[in-house]
Amino acid sequence: MTNLITIQQAVDGFKELIETSIIEGGVKEKQAMIRSSRPINFIHEAVKADLIRKGISPDRIHPPLNATKPELKLAGFIKQKHQDVCVSPEGYIPESETMTEGILREATDYYGKDYTERTISINIRSQMSSLAKNFDTLYERTIAEAQNLHVRCQKMVLGEVYMIPVKEYDASVMDDNIVRFIDKVGAVEKYIKSFQAINGRLDFTREDYKYERVCLLLVDFAQTPAKIYSSNQELINDGLLDENSTASIDELSWETFTDNILANYETRFGS
Repeated sequence: MTNLITIQQAVDGFKELIETSIIEGGVKEKQAMIRSSRPINFIHEAVKADLIRKGISPDRIHPPLNATKPELKLAGFIKQKHQDVCVSPEGYIPESETMTEGILREATDYYGKDYTERTISINIRSQMSSLAKNFDTLYERTIAEAQNLHVRCQKMVLGEVYMIPVKEYDASVMDDNIVRFIDKVGAVEKYIKSFQAINGRLDFTREDYKYERVCLLLVDFAQTPAKIYSSNQELINDGLLDENSTASIDELSWETFTDNILANYETRFGS
């Protein structure tokens, strides 16, 4: 399949929508654009495209390529929730069942535990402002999403793509329709260390709060095209990480994200 979007094209598309909204309507238009989900949908499409490049049949991807619906609404221990991008298991048919455990006891699971456990789920998020201020709430929510599914489906393979800017857009000049960035770089090391702590769940009998693979997309939107960081050395060279830091983005980079997800799945369930 040709014309599959790359992660660079996706990030640049995100950047263009955000910056055009600032130029046209300031803070309110930028907030409306984010609420529309149009910018983050670029990242959704990049995830789907990369799965297809790695051999996943497009008809197993939900929502389909270039669509935002229908999403799979999967049942965990605490809640049923629409998942951003899923790969359905080949050769398995959903079988509705009544749940017998957790808060959802007696609720209907329209896919069934067996089908759900063999579905790959990848959630995609971004935080574009107040990175330090909102960290605790966002991180707790990220952990809770993994626990919800892993408590019920131990072997389920989960992925998380989380995008943050290394320099935030300057809200103080947005209503003047100016795109400017805050030079102060904050929270980069904290985010790397925190996502390292929930990355790489290799033993499915333990650590249900972890993801099988996390991708932390660190992006400098002040550059054109936007710069995606893939190594510690790049971060160090640009003054975003101290050379003596114990934080490492090496296992969180985009380049090996889908490969790791699919390899983990094959280890648990076969090819």
